[in-house]
Amino acid sequence: MKTFSLLRSAAWLLVICSSLQARANTAYADDSTHQEKYVLVIHGGAGTILKKNMTAQKEAAYKAGLEEALKTGYNALQAGKSSLDAVEATIRVLEDNPLFNAGKGAVFTHDGRNEMDAAIMNGKTLEAGSVAGVSTIRNPISAARAVMEKSEHVMMAGRGAEQFAKEAGLEIVDPSYFRTEERWEGLQKALKADSMKSRLDHSYQPAGKLGVENIDNKFGTVGCVALDKAGNLAAGTSTGGMTNKKYGRIGDAPIIGAGTYANNNTVAVSCTGWGEFFIRSVVAYDLSALMAYKGLTVQEAGKAVIEKVGTLGGNGGLIALDKNGRAALPFNTEGMYRGMVTAEGKITIEIYK
Repeated sequence: MKTFSLLRSAAWLLVICSSLQARANTAYADDSTHQEKYVLVIHGGAGTILKKNMTAQKEAAYKAGLEEALKTGYNALQAGKSSLDAVEATIRVLEDNPLFNAGKGAVFTHDGRNEMDAAIMNGKTLEAGSVAGVSTIRNPISAARAVMEKSEHVMMAGRGAEQFAKEAGLEIVDPSYFRTEERWEGLQKALKADSMKSRLDHSYQPAGKLGVENIDNKFGTVGCVALDKAGNLAAGTSTGGMTNKKYGRIGDAPIIGAGTYANNNTVAVSCTGWGEFFIRSVVAYDLSALMAYKGLTVQEAGKAVIEKVGTLGGNGGLIALDKNGRAALPFNTEGMYRGMVTAEGKITIEIYK
């Protein structure tokens, strides 16, 4: 009997040890890439991004684009520039790269236009600026910063934002600058799908039921969060929105607290995904609030807010960088273009889940 008892105790001890080891391994897998001190984190959109659908050439191009953006922001920080400078410079690189849905290469609206949104926020002062529905500003992120620094407002939209950007000395281009054939073909496919089914954009039904057949399979927003040598955080986001969007639709990217937020006391956040759900969940601010009021880590808070988006029926992800340089990059899609760089210059780039 004593032998049986000892064997049973040993068996339970083995189970407990195995369970603890499994938890330790899981925690390591979740957090190991985020324990170093990071100074810059970027994303290039989240969605149905599968390796089986990606050619080696295109994957290399995406990685090269992300690396160029990371190096640009890192060099700015190393030169002693502010986190705001680094965020703006990094996002401008992504806006100029037609692979990403921001600036050149932005997706088309239902009416065949490129309408872009962008926002930027200073974690030190909580100042913020954004533009929405612009079609002639080469780099919307720079227009967002101009709104923040050169006006008494936080958000400007449409022609007014374009006029302000021109008066602020920013580069204005013909709307044709943003066009790429790949994005135009994407619109034609979406229009064809619309003509076959009578339904609202993105199969969204006001009664609360959600369909996803007509949703663009890649939420192509770009974003950057940075921590400078002075300990200041900043966040920025830029997007062309969703393919075939209608009625002047605006997503979460230019809405402070929904798609973009930064606060030196907590975290800097940039989101990507189905904007309506990020707006309704006030994702970026909610992440900061969970850290401030509940004492959650950036990883815990990031996971919590993305789970909330998923519960509502939304898809997407985010990047977050806290005041200590800890990073979180949660998403509930098949992939998210993302990259990080440490204070020592070590670069990590990932695409798939």
